Amino acid sequence: MPSRQVVIHTGRELPGIRVAAQAAALVLEQLCGAVRPGVSTLELDQLDGKLIADTGGTSAFHGYLGYPAQTCISLNEEVVHGIGQATRIIVPGDLVSLDVGVQLDGFIGDNARTVCAGIEPTPEQESLLSATREGLAAGIAAAQGGNYVNDISRAVEESVSKNGFGIVRDFVGHGCGTKLHEAPEVPNFAQRARGARLQPGMVLAIEPMVNAGTHRVVVDPIDKWTVRTADGAPSAHFEHMVLITKDNAEILTWPKTV
Repeated sequence: MPSRQVVIHTGRELPGIRVAAQAAALVLEQLCGAVRPGVSTLELDQLDGKLIADTGGTSAFHGYLGYPAQTCISLNEEVVHGIGQATRIIVPGDLVSLDVGVQLDGFIGDNARTVCAGIEPTPEQESLLSATREGLAAGIAAAQGGNYVNDISRAVEESVSKNGFGIVRDFVGHGCGTKLHEAPEVPNFAQRARGARLQPGMVLAIEPMVNAGTHRVVVDPIDKWTVRTADGAPSAHFEHMVLITKDNAEILTWPKTV
């Protein structure tokens, strides 16, 4: 695949990307801790804006292609791109997916996590959460220098599919670093082509979106953003940014401090 279809970040860029990734990780950690019954999704969105500002950054999502919120907050059957609403009140047992993006000094951090509000997840919810986390871990393990994007895709699919869940196909992972979305795309299911060769300096956002039922999704016809499962089954979303090295990938969005 031609080099123009990947982005290789230089040694001068990587320190800034690391800082932005850590800022996003810290905000996500704090935001997850604020999820509790009785809180509206708008309150979480407003808190996210404050937490991002405290890092010195701005939301990488707000205004992107017209997106109106600070962060993506998606509940239960909502897969991604949910918009905070004052009338959407979290109740015990809701699955809350939080996708946080931070732009800091020209660099981007992007990560996501799904948590259960207020109580322990049901066995069915825990199975979905565990399968999604394991799919992400499998994708990261395959993200080694010299492999190809499709090695990541196949690893995620094999991990998730063995548990009988649906893998969203309409939305995928992506390169990330100085722009929110960079080449290459990183699907969560195997492709016919092997895709771009993984090279040191590439930064990828690997993000399985996994549904308890069908892989099919629909976009809200009113807000034009919120993505839901086509059958109303719950969904989970986990995401890390990783730096490709000649060996194992370096996870940039493990929160180091809280």
